[in-house]
Amino acid sequence: MDKGMFKESQNLCKSVMQLFSPKSEWSDKVYLSDKCKERFLTNTDIPELGESGYFMAGLADLEAGYEIEREGIGIHTLLVTLEGSGVLITPEFVKELKPYSLTVLPAGLPYRFELHPDFSHWKMVWILLEKLPKWDDLISGGQAVMPFESSEQVWSLMNLLHLEINGRPAYRRLLISEVSRILARFEAKPYSSAIRVQTTFNDIEAQLHHDWTVKSIAERCFISQEQLNRVCKSLYGMPPRSKLIQLRMDKATDLLRYEDWAIALIAQRLGYNDPYNFTHRFRKYFGCSPREYRKRFRESDAKTSAS
Repeated sequence: MDKGMFKESQNLCKSVMQLFSPKSEWSDKVYLSDKCKERFLTNTDIPELGESGYFMAGLADLEAGYEIEREGIGIHTLLVTLEGSGVLITPEFVKELKPYSLTVLPAGLPYRFELHPDFSHWKMVWILLEKLPKWDDLISGGQAVMPFESSEQVWSLMNLLHLEINGRPAYRRLLISEVSRILARFEAKPYSSAIRVQTTFNDIEAQLHHDWTVKSIAERCFISQEQLNRVCKSLYGMPPRSKLIQLRMDKATDLLRYEDWAIALIAQRLGYNDPYNFTHRFRKYFGCSPREYRKRFRESDAKTSAS
């Protein structure tokens, strides 16, 4: 994989970029502040991990300081970021570890990762894998940071697995096999920009109440705002802001069919904190107010029922 496939995050300000640079000298270091919380999944507590090629794993809620540096250990390391942000330093690059990303660190190569100084916390899963042929495809791209839409699934599965310490072996095997299935279907090849944009807008459609911006969508896709604009025009024939409005307006027409839903509640569900702003946007898009649209739908539905 081309390790430069993603541009350095715009969130890394100049001062932070000056703080971090690729390293040439390495040592084994570990630092966790007293505010960091980690739950460990070990082969001792969960023997089924070893049976499936896992050395160890952990669920981490990190804040106020966290640093790990390795000269090159004999196992593969994965970092699945869910919230907040970290920074990865390797001999060749520095990258921000953003939510919904997977960091792959093959055995034998030095690295350092730590809590991003511009963020107050970092929520992630770390997974240590044995050097086995079953993981060869996953680590084939070398040290890399890639988009990973299954971050929440991996966290949930690992959390359930932790709750099953001293629990049911058969259920633990099931949970581990599901994690393995997710990792196995992940290809260590660069996703095209178009695929990342399509995947992100699919997620947006299910989370229209969020305060989405062109900037946040571009960051979620691991591309620049200019590139996002080009890809959206190619895929949808419109810029990203227009696509976001289209998704919200289409959903609005569905929700307006439910008489019990107040206009203000629908507006809030679609990311409009001000119902007047929602009404203005709806009128501009459809040529009538939400209330008028609901009335027309009711009358049309009544005529259909009568006939």
